Amino acid sequence: MLFMVIERFKNQDPIPVYRRVRDPGIKFPDGLRYVGSWIEPNFDRCFQLMECDDLRLLQEWVLANNRDLGMTFEIVPVVPSKETREVVAPFLDEQ
Repeated sequence: MLFMVIERFKNQDPIPVYRRVRDPGIKFPDGLRYVGSWIEPNFDRCFQLMECDDLRLLQEWVLANNRDLGMTFEIVPVVPSKETREVVAPFLDEQ
């Protein structure tokens, strides 16, 4: 399953997070895969796409690697647009 992880930087300050990425690196539990990320220009939020079959792996990652940085997290299950189009397609011509 895919999850959009929305992180809020404490005080819009990404420096502590980027130090962690640079120095010891961010560790992911086996079975949790980082797909990609995007940062808002004002450094308020980071949007990370993650993949795993067990939501507990995301919980473990949040607690083990990030709780000391003062960030908050929202985890949202998402479905790729292509797969959604396949679900919606049979209903497109209904009136």
